[in-house]
Amino acid sequence: MTERRQRKDAARNRAAVFAAADALFAECQSPQSVTMADIAAAAGVGKATLFRAFGDRTGLIRALYEARLEPISIAVEEGPQPLGPGTPPPVRVPALLDAVLCFKLDNRHLALALEGTGADSPYRTEHYERWHTLLRELLEQIPGPADADFTAHALLAATRADLVAYLADERGAPREELRERLASFTATVLGPGARR
Repeated sequence: MTERRQRKDAARNRAAVFAAADALFAECQSPQSVTMADIAAAAGVGKATLFRAFGDRTGLIRALYEARLEPISIAVEEGPQPLGPGTPPPVRVPALLDAVLCFKLDNRHLALALEGTGADSPYRTEHYERWHTLLRELLEQIPGPADADFTAHALLAATRADLVAYLADERGAPREELRERLASFTATVLGPGARR
């Protein structure tokens, strides 16, 4: 078997695993109930394939989450306004938080699975560090919030998957209402000095 064929098989297996995991997490009552064996069976691959590719269940969830988050990451790093570089911080902060909220609304089953992986704190994940660092740096450029580090954590807390799922699923809050409430909260936190 050629190396190219192996890469094609690996890419096909990865796509099948991601699709299966996505579906299983979306359909389950509790993310903890979805096992590697469940995902392997649904994807039509061996359990050993999953462990070789992702290490463990948390590694698989993290890889799937990062793959789903990639379009937002690209937009933040090189995209157009309002997310991309060159956008004034008072505009970019609420746009970034809105993008994270929308992502969590669309992928809350996956975000809940990642945030509930046990000892692996959601605050130590690569994507959280990335969003926190970017928000902190933007907040440092805005007159208003005195403690940019804590303020970045507090703003990101408003987009936690468990809160988003509770408000959307249990309280029945519509998507646009949640977006408006987050925008209003962000404007309050940033204060009048951030308004242009």
